[in-house]
Amino acid sequence: MEKRGKTVKRVVPFAVIVLLLGSLFFVAANTGSLKVGFGELMRGLFVEFDSDVATVYDLRFPRIVISMLAGAAVAVSGALFQAVLKNPLADPGIIGISSGASFAAVVITAAAPQVYFFLPLAAFLGGIFAFLLVYGLSWKGGLSPLRIILVGVAVNAMFTGLSSVLNSMGGGEVTGVASIVNGNISLKTWDDVGTLFPYVTAGLLLAVIFAGRCNVLALEDKTARGIGVNVNVLRIVISVIAVLLASISTAIVGAVSFLGLIVPHIGRILVGSDNRVLLPFSMLFGAFTFLLADTIGRTIASPYEVAASVIMSVVGGPFFIILLRRSKKYAN
Repeated sequence: MEKRGKTVKRVVPFAVIVLLLGSLFFVAANTGSLKVGFGELMRGLFVEFDSDVATVYDLRFPRIVISMLAGAAVAVSGALFQAVLKNPLADPGIIGISSGASFAAVVITAAAPQVYFFLPLAAFLGGIFAFLLVYGLSWKGGLSPLRIILVGVAVNAMFTGLSSVLNSMGGGEVTGVASIVNGNISLKTWDDVGTLFPYVTAGLLLAVIFAGRCNVLALEDKTARGIGVNVNVLRIVISVIAVLLASISTAIVGAVSFLGLIVPHIGRILVGSDNRVLLPFSMLFGAFTFLLADTIGRTIASPYEVAASVIMSVVGGPFFIILLRRSKKYAN
């Protein structure tokens, strides 16, 4: 009976977030001067051509899909980093992974835009370099959660500054370099969806496959080794998956801070700490959260736009401070 109640308690949040995500998808598709009803949208997509639906499909759908994919990827990346580093405050934005990936993407976009196809690979390598830099500089006879955060903040500031320099040199227009630096996704197309989709899908699938292994990392290293787990190799593999998800998303939508921190924390409250449940929930909740941030950004200062990454920073900053103050590890 107790097991059944626990299952129901976990199923309800999934059902609610799926319903909310579906509703938000329709709201986002109708946010703007052109609006279509649900029936008209379905008919225009699957039955007969409708010029209004075609416009929505070409202009708004890519942005919506990219927001959902990137949100899911960054949220799961944050959950994986928190498992690997045993640090509840880990986030790909805070510890510099996203800014490292962003800088690499900016360099490719500014120096060799003709090789745009290799942008995801460049961002991934930039994310890997940033992670190794943070990990290496934080190591001092062991890894301190606080030291990782402090070094990560410094690395994040460094790469963000370098990206801003390149953006300034390019004139500051919201195309190419600036769209990555500022996290602007208003001009994204189905080509960008095609670039993002395979990498994010592969990364999320790998994350689900290794979800059970993430639970093992919660144990003491000696205990994990005692049951035959190579802890160091496992940490490296899961870290690479986390970097992949964060970096590929950054290459398309820019650096997004705090999303990978907020979503897993709320997820643990709603569905528990079992990563086999937490990671799938984080995918859905991350997609909803980033799409909500983008939709708010499109309406809060209409006809102007506020980037979703800015909305996440405004909301995530106070959230991070609250977590920092409540955490016993950092109380002194």
